Amino acid sequence: MANKQVYIAEKPSVAQAFASALKINFTRRDGYLESDTAIVTWCVGHLVTMSYPEVYDDKYKRWALETLPFIPTDFKYEVISSVSKQFKIVKELLNRPDVDTIYICTDSGREGEYIYRLVDMQAGVKDKKRKRVWIDSQTEDEILRGIREAKDDSEYDNLGAAAFLRAKEDYLMGINFSRALTLKYAYSIKNFLNVDKCVISVGRVMTCVLGIVVDREREIREFVKTPFYRILAGVNLNGKTCDAEWRVVEESNFFQSPLLYSEKGFKEREGAIKLISQVVGGSPTEVVKNEEGNPVEYKLDQGIKCQVIKCEKKKEVKNPPLLYNLAELQNDCSRFFKINPDETLAVAQELYEKKLTTYPRTDARVMSSAIAKVISQNIKGLTAYEPCSVYAKSILQHEAYKGIEKTRYVNDKAITDHYAIIPTGQGLSALSTLSPTSAKVYEIIVRRFLAVFYPAANYQKVALEISLDNLEAEAKKEHFFANFKILTGKGYLHVMDYSFFKDKKKDKSEGDENSSEEEETVTDEELFEYLKGLKKGDELEVSGFNLKEGETSPPKRYNSGTIILTMENAGQFIEDEELRAQIKGSGIGTSATRAGILTKLVNIGYLNLNKKTQIITPTQMGEMVYETVSCSMKPMLNPALTASWEKGLTGVAEGQITEEEYMGKLDDFVSKRTNLVKQNDYRGLLRSRFDYVASNYKEAPKKASSKGKRTKTKAE
Repeated sequence: MANKQVYIAEKPSVAQAFASALKINFTRRDGYLESDTAIVTWCVGHLVTMSYPEVYDDKYKRWALETLPFIPTDFKYEVISSVSKQFKIVKELLNRPDVDTIYICTDSGREGEYIYRLVDMQAGVKDKKRKRVWIDSQTEDEILRGIREAKDDSEYDNLGAAAFLRAKEDYLMGINFSRALTLKYAYSIKNFLNVDKCVISVGRVMTCVLGIVVDREREIREFVKTPFYRILAGVNLNGKTCDAEWRVVEESNFFQSPLLYSEKGFKEREGAIKLISQVVGGSPTEVVKNEEGNPVEYKLDQGIKCQVIKCEKKKEVKNPPLLYNLAELQNDCSRFFKINPDETLAVAQELYEKKLTTYPRTDARVMSSAIAKVISQNIKGLTAYEPCSVYAKSILQHEAYKGIEKTRYVNDKAITDHYAIIPTGQGLSALSTLSPTSAKVYEIIVRRFLAVFYPAANYQKVALEISLDNLEAEAKKEHFFANFKILTGKGYLHVMDYSFFKDKKKDKSEGDENSSEEEETVTDEELFEYLKGLKKGDELEVSGFNLKEGETSPPKRYNSGTIILTMENAGQFIEDEELRAQIKGSGIGTSATRAGILTKLVNIGYLNLNKKTQIITPTQMGEMVYETVSCSMKPMLNPALTASWEKGLTGVAEGQITEEEYMGKLDDFVSKRTNLVKQNDYRGLLRSRFDYVASNYKEAPKKASSKGKRTKTKAE
């Protein structure tokens, strides 16, 4: 009689978590656990994969342009040889006559759905009920809820279709474009670099990311620094000298002057010196010069009176940041711990499997209304987490979790598959098994979570504007500006004092890259009270001037964290407003795949990743591949195209686009682009482009192996 249930997980450790939650006395067998009523088994990641072209026909074994484009009508799949034993075990279990229900417990996402459906298809499973377990964490309560509320897997057919299409898309583009470009242009690259072997790897997402990195490197390379000169007045404020910066206004003698670089400075040092001399006049002055003999500071023997034009006071409220999704976590881990996105994902997966945090592969930065109703349980568990125990206890004591569902931190509409990464409040016994880095990652997730239950941080700000008479131009005045702020209520910032920073200010400075250079945060409350008392018409004294030389800065290189955020927010590269709106929410790749794409680009030698700084730069080979793609199939470098494909897959998953419609567009795109590569020959043009690329790299070794020592950019 068929009455047994099979629970199939993605890996052995997850299967064990399900077995423990079921509270059944299982007997361990080879590749599965069994009791009188249930069987728990597992995949080991992917058990089945798409077959290589030569499986379709022997002629595809040899790479040749005449066999392209290769677009099968029916795709073939095969068991991965290294895991064939486990596949055989799983196949027999799924098809056993005493099994009537299969609980699909692979990861709750597109890739997890794909892993199971490949197995189901290859195993030829028939006449079984299939229930999909969809969970957000691996705690016992959540596993049991997932089993209890499991839906028929047919409700996930659209997601499954999107998963198959994503794989077909990567397969067709990878095979056709890589073979076509390698056959046409790899010989040119191989000879130019003097290497033994060259294969041009092209991918839907991978090539686009390569393009983003190369484009940024060229922006930096072509950037011309422009010097400029700013003037700071030393203003006496209650016995303390504070800087106020000159800015041009209509009343200034330099209004619309060709000497200006911007409203805040001059193109040449002489222009700045001229302004200082016009406000100093004949006042006795000591001029301090630098090593080159240029004046940098003017000390007045006697202060000059200035007048307060404006003294505006206002409050600023800084709310706790949204919760972590995977991209934000990868970015912070790159900044704080200098680990790459793949390493961060591995840590997040480890924390998930040890029941410490929720599902890591998520794009959402908010909680669901369902979890918000029981969130006090998560907080209660964190009272046993020593670094943040006091904060968790305070939240519970004041019942600060009540009403969280009405805040921006809870939004069901902003969640597709899973809510944000948050601590479960469980599994704390596993903390002792974590590496130091994993423990720190857990800490930042906990602190970010607890912060949302705390009030906003409050600042008071004062914007001061003063004027000095221009002594060489009647009725003209020069205006100087200073901004001050003081923290009046720390709020959630109490929670954000990370234990791993020796310098407690480090995390704040690193985390606030967009803060204004002009804004001075004051800790002297007496000074701030004095500032608040100033009013229009008051007189102050200027004791001297500083002439500051600066220069414009090129864009920053991407690091392993910022490139992940850039992939997530691909819309920034799209000028067309309508298209930008269409792909909103669909970046380049997915939270589950972005880290792996970056790792692949490094492993195949197209990008360099500095392990110490996590800075990413292209290699000479990578930039030559960029040039090749740019000439022969430029759309592959376009983030708008890549993001629109991802948007299409989302449309399939949501039932808005049919599988046939998507596949038709994909076949057409691959055929056209492959045929264009076959028809055109850009080898002559590429020779000059390769020369340009080579001029930006150190000389390569005379003969490198096919694995290749990578050349570095001059900037490194």
